[in-house]
Amino acid sequence: MSKQRVSRRQFLSYTLTGVGGFMAAGMLMPMVRFAVDPVLKADEGGDFIATKQKVADITDEPVRVDFTFKQKDAWYESEVTNTAWVYKDDAGKIVALSPTCKHLGCTVNWNTDKEHPGQFFCPCHYGRYEKNGQNIAGTPPLAPLDVYPFKEKDGFLYLGKAKPRKEA
Repeated sequence: MSKQRVSRRQFLSYTLTGVGGFMAAGMLMPMVRFAVDPVLKADEGGDFIATKQKVADITDEPVRVDFTFKQKDAWYESEVTNTAWVYKDDAGKIVALSPTCKHLGCTVNWNTDKEHPGQFFCPCHYGRYEKNGQNIAGTPPLAPLDVYPFKEKDGFLYLGKAKPRKEA
């Protein structure tokens, strides 16, 4: 021990500095963790989302396939349901189209317009698309429907994030 005596003023100064430091650390640690935690957390899952659609059940008639996934926006996590129109083309290749109209974002449906059967139809502004998703000239949409990349795993269809067509 030191032979120097600590004055009352020094003792209070050291004590208040120490207590203040602990209080500041106690308040700052949650804030730092709140800001840094999402950055350090490992990303789960992959680029493809499982659907309930069996690949063997896909025909040449477009069928609506709903799929749900968890979407994380910073600290907020929500469950999102998306839709795709899936069918096999003449070559037997699977085609997965986004149902979002390229005009104003309404949802297109298959074969619902009695005047134009066998087409995707947008009821908002009477937009039409061919079965392959190509927009029909003279209707409001100026671009074809987006396409979902897909893969097959264990007999089920997995869909990725919808992408605009390259030929558009």
